[in-house]
Amino acid sequence: MRLLKLVPDNTNIGFVRVRHIAFALTMLLTVLAVAAVGVRGLNLGVDFVGGLMMEAKFTAPPPLDNVRKDIDRLNVGDASLQQFGDPNTVSIRLPLPASADEGATNALVSKVQAAIKADYPGVTFSRYDAVSGKVSGELIQNGVLAVMLAVVGIAIFSWFRYEWQFGVSTFVAIMHDVLMTLGFFAITRMEFDLNIVAAVLTIIGYSINDKMVIDDRIRENMRKYRKMDMKSLIDLSVNETLPRTVMTSLTVMLALGALLIFGGHVLRGFSAAMLLGIIVGTYSSVYVSSSLLISLGLTPEGAMKKMKVPDVASGAERMAPGDGAVP
Repeated sequence: MRLLKLVPDNTNIGFVRVRHIAFALTMLLTVLAVAAVGVRGLNLGVDFVGGLMMEAKFTAPPPLDNVRKDIDRLNVGDASLQQFGDPNTVSIRLPLPASADEGATNALVSKVQAAIKADYPGVTFSRYDAVSGKVSGELIQNGVLAVMLAVVGIAIFSWFRYEWQFGVSTFVAIMHDVLMTLGFFAITRMEFDLNIVAAVLTIIGYSINDKMVIDDRIRENMRKYRKMDMKSLIDLSVNETLPRTVMTSLTVMLALGALLIFGGHVLRGFSAAMLLGIIVGTYSSVYVSSSLLISLGLTPEGAMKKMKVPDVASGAERMAPGDGAVP
């Protein structure tokens, strides 16, 4: 039985050849993502903004203005309504009552639910969450700190594990992945809560795993082919790891696709963030992170001197496969 090979063994794609196009596209997407976050902002969940959030499932798409009027008549504060997941599901956000105890919160929830059920029979409420402003502020700080520490820590590790060029290219690629995810949520207005922070951290972990495999192969080939042109060496390294990259990304995307379709609206944001992160992370690993090493001036000779690898006789110097050298 023949093994399934999505990428043939003799694949030789010139990734470095289109690096300037990839850099321009990456810069454009990053600027657009930052602009989207700055202009539209993120649709922060109750985890981050504090307050009370309820999800109401109607039998038919309700007129949001009428639902808002029903809530306003209760004098419970400014209500924010948004369709969530599908037209029949509405997310209702309210400020917490003056008394922050659980009894007052439950009374407010019952009051709002009764008013809506009176005008819309058949409506159901799947869940509600309540978070104080103090807790939400701490969650924002901790979430941002966790993401930044993860990115900076990984870049520093790459710097000391390989060369400083690897650390810089890794930092640029991962920040691109994170900003793409934030821009996606700013454009789609999907709720950004602690589940999405967990998804972003998972994306960072996946991206760095993919990048480390390619970086390690580049470093290994720099030892083997010291006279090889850096562009050819990076193309060789990326093509050698391409079967693993494609197979890993594809299998993870299949699992996330099933979760996105059948996981329900509660997991939709997490699944969408992860799916986008896998696609963007694979792109940045193949086209951005590795090719950026050339622009940063990495050469096999300089890397070998820093790694203190002893020179070999010129007759035994390894060269590129196909140039008369021993592969």
